[in-house]
Amino acid sequence: MTAPTRERIVTEAMRLFSTKGFEATSVSQIEAAAGLSPGSGALYRHFASKEALLSAGIDRQLDRRAAMHDIRALFAGLGDLRSELTVLGRYLLTVIDQELQVLQIAARTPAGLSPRLDAAYAALVDGLTAELSDWITAWGPSLAKRHCAVLATLGVNGILGARIATSLFRESAAGIPDDEYLAEWTAVLAARIESRPQ
Repeated sequence: MTAPTRERIVTEAMRLFSTKGFEATSVSQIEAAAGLSPGSGALYRHFASKEALLSAGIDRQLDRRAAMHDIRALFAGLGDLRSELTVLGRYLLTVIDQELQVLQIAARTPAGLSPRLDAAYAALVDGLTAELSDWITAWGPSLAKRHCAVLATLGVNGILGARIATSLFRESAAGIPDDEYLAEWTAVLAARIESRPQ
């Protein structure tokens, strides 16, 4: 079954924006990729502008993110710092993989060109950091709030950096499998959480 035209336009636009960049992608290229006549203006029957199309793509990504479960539900019954961190690391990888198009578009679009894109990027990264910080605080309630925030930032950036290196810059990330990377990520964060004076 063929996707509706509007959905095809959003899908192809997001793909092109993520690989070529927002500014470098023309309306004609989007129309051609979506199976419309290039240069016909058919895109404008569905979207007022290329910016409105980007906004629709961001909304679709945000809706997908909102549908994900509360991370605390992932840990029901685990009760072990390292086990929970490993599951949390997998969760972060999954979210970042699902949001990779938005992250790639943000990386290829100058800051300030699309306030909507800037806000979506900040909401994603800040949201994941706040979730991780809350989890660290629950495991170390007497840790300084600032220290929990720093560890959370380190944790999210470690996961984000691993994915961006391989997807945006086409680097191999030294060929490290996710399981091996997550094991070290878990060990480092767990050690920092456990070593802080309570």
